Amino acid sequence: MWSILFLIILSAIAFLFTDELITNLKELFIKSGLFGIDLCKVNKSKVPEAIGVVSGCVFLVTSFLFIPIAFGYSLLDRGNFPHNEFAESLAALLSICCMLLLGFADDVLDLRWRYKLLLPTVASLPLLVVYYVNFNSTTFIVPIPLRQYLGISVNIGFLYYIYMGMLAVFCTNAINILAGINGLEVGQSVIIALSIIIFNIIELTGEQYKAHLFSLHIMIPYLATSLALLKHNWYPSKVFVGDTFCYVSGMTFAVVGILSHFSKTVLLFFIPQIINFVYSVPQLFHLIPCPRHRLPKYSAETDLLHASRTVIPKKDLNFLNKFIIQVFSLLHLVDKIEDRDQITLNNLTLINLFLIKLGPTREVTLTIALLLFQVVCTCIAFLIRYPMASYFYDVQSKT
Repeated sequence: MWSILFLIILSAIAFLFTDELITNLKELFIKSGLFGIDLCKVNKSKVPEAIGVVSGCVFLVTSFLFIPIAFGYSLLDRGNFPHNEFAESLAALLSICCMLLLGFADDVLDLRWRYKLLLPTVASLPLLVVYYVNFNSTTFIVPIPLRQYLGISVNIGFLYYIYMGMLAVFCTNAINILAGINGLEVGQSVIIALSIIIFNIIELTGEQYKAHLFSLHIMIPYLATSLALLKHNWYPSKVFVGDTFCYVSGMTFAVVGILSHFSKTVLLFFIPQIINFVYSVPQLFHLIPCPRHRLPKYSAETDLLHASRTVIPKKDLNFLNKFIIQVFSLLHLVDKIEDRDQITLNNLTLINLFLIKLGPTREVTLTIALLLFQVVCTCIAFLIRYPMASYFYDVQSKT
């Protein structure tokens, strides 16, 4: 385990280096035209955008530097070199590197949503190829209550690769759509990373310790560089992380989930993101009008955030619109204002849902509330993964 100790030291250096780089490069990003305006502040000064590319680059360089350490003894014994494990590491870093490049291209070119769905699929191809060559295991374990109907396991073949590709797409975009206030994108990613690291440490004593060691090799430098970014992105934010960080984060989580064989557990750590996605579906698929920005509405007079809203003319309503609004209203998931001509609803994001439940709130308070919710959901995930999982899976097949 000396390699982990060395990695922690290397990651601590990466934290300091990322912190210093962000401080020194902020003005360069603004001069290059990569900046935005914080819509939730009175001060409308320029804030450097896409700074996630800095933490992403340092994360990758740190991981590259660690490769000779991780495979140190094996490099001296080339006859027994673990080529499969080496290929996994390279494929993982290549997929993350592709996502870094494509995410930065999105920040610079402001790509359309259909491309945002395509980019993670393209970046995950090296990952899927290595999985096919090294494992090609497309069998999933059937939950115990269903085994009398389906058997112990089911081989779904090519559908498993579609599932893994969709996992990469979901992880990257799930973080990206639960965003828009200072510290939230990086904060939720740090909590997910910590959750995965805790899970890996717990599982190091099990049969799959090599897989969890591989995950730690990726997650520790990722966490260190993300913490440095969070220092600058926390309220009041001095930098914006951009889509680059969201894409790199999502791909990193997908990589360790797929190659370390605990993709179901990774999804458990995404409970708030899953809730946000399901809640947002009517607007994401334009079943209900979806404005370009669904950020909370800022009141300069009170320095508070209010839920942003969308207006639906009654003449444009169809049966599906009415049904969705009625169901959400019955479940108290929307704040609806109706008159003779139109219906006004809060935009369907978890951020706005918190605002209609908490009332007008300061931005930093809202961020903390959402991150506390992420922590609570992580605790629920560990409860499902350990005490409750034995009711559905054998001990060996819960990942």
